[in-house]
Amino acid sequence: MPMYSRMLANIAVSDQDVAEDWYSRLLDRAVDARPMARLAEWHLAESFAVQTWLDSQRAGHTTVVLEVSDLDAEMSRLDSVGIKHGGAQPGGGARILQISDPDGNTIVLAGP
Repeated sequence: MPMYSRMLANIAVSDQDVAEDWYSRLLDRAVDARPMARLAEWHLAESFAVQTWLDSQRAGHTTVVLEVSDLDAEMSRLDSVGIKHGGAQPGGGARILQISDPDGNTIVLAGP
């Protein structure tokens, strides 16, 4: 079995500038790297990153699940930075918060 050492969640977007603004607010940090044209990365841990990739044909068809330690605090923070959501709901033995980015990609925040 291969040993995997890194995870990159890749999200297709139609406008990189809009996506960089939105994901920087969502992830509470600026872009960490732009390894190539059309690609931006936020390094959330040593071996875990979220990427946006400019690809208007695939934009809006991605789902990413991120676990957070305090979902209520995260909902309050999202409210303060203008990211709309419908509130937490039960899901998968935890609570989840479903959010849509400007292209309609789904970001699910899961927490206790």
